[in-house]
Amino acid sequence: MSRIIAVANQKGGVGKTTTSVNLAAALSVMQQRVLLVDLDPQGNATMGSGVDKYNLDVSVCEVLLGDNPIDEAIQHSEESNFDVLPANADLTAAEVQLMDKLAREQRLRNALNVVRDRYDYLLIDCPPSLNILTLNAFVAADSVLIPIQCEYYALEGLSALIRTIEDVKRTVNPVLRIDGLLRTMFDGRNNLGNEVSQQLTQHFGDQVYRTIIPRNVRLAEAPSHGLSIVQYDKASRGALAYLALAGELIRKESKKTAQQPAEPA
Repeated sequence: MSRIIAVANQKGGVGKTTTSVNLAAALSVMQQRVLLVDLDPQGNATMGSGVDKYNLDVSVCEVLLGDNPIDEAIQHSEESNFDVLPANADLTAAEVQLMDKLAREQRLRNALNVVRDRYDYLLIDCPPSLNILTLNAFVAADSVLIPIQCEYYALEGLSALIRTIEDVKRTVNPVLRIDGLLRTMFDGRNNLGNEVSQQLTQHFGDQVYRTIIPRNVRLAEAPSHGLSIVQYDKASRGALAYLALAGELIRKESKKTAQQPAEPA
């Protein structure tokens, strides 16, 4: 059964796009069929996957506005071996136009339902704000993966994000849940980082992924080559961390599936 995961945090610079692209690539290495949905007008996940955002005939913008079917927008990333629903600056205009559309918060869910059965994982890279695009992601998703930097202000914004997730669950998407909190850009030599990491574990328990993404130069370099870290430097600490995260994600899902009661004959 496929999973739709929104990668979200309204705070910028916490590693949302880095996580979206590299987790997609790591899952692909593990023989999972992956669609990466770029829902950020900056189009960084599109470029980081090796797709040129400046040369798109059809993007997620046209899909959300109902101008083109999703199949016309999806592209395959040859380098990373996963599919991409690309985005560019046009998405900013779509955000405004969506405000007048019927069922505007369900546009992405309706589009993804058409292709969902083709994939094991559909990852949505959300913009760094709680707007109509992020709301579309939360309505479409089964769960939310929250990348978080271990610093004081990161904790402050977390409560607002969790409230939004709970609101969406209560009103329009009852299955939505927090998949997990992912500690990113972590430096074990930093006392504050270690303190915040401990607070997260104490407060959220099993909802914090065991995998920690380290601060890593190779991770920062990979996007400029249009490659995921798995393709750019598979032996780097960043690549090993995202491969570990993909493994943790798959194991959690397998365990959950095994615990579900069998359907009556």
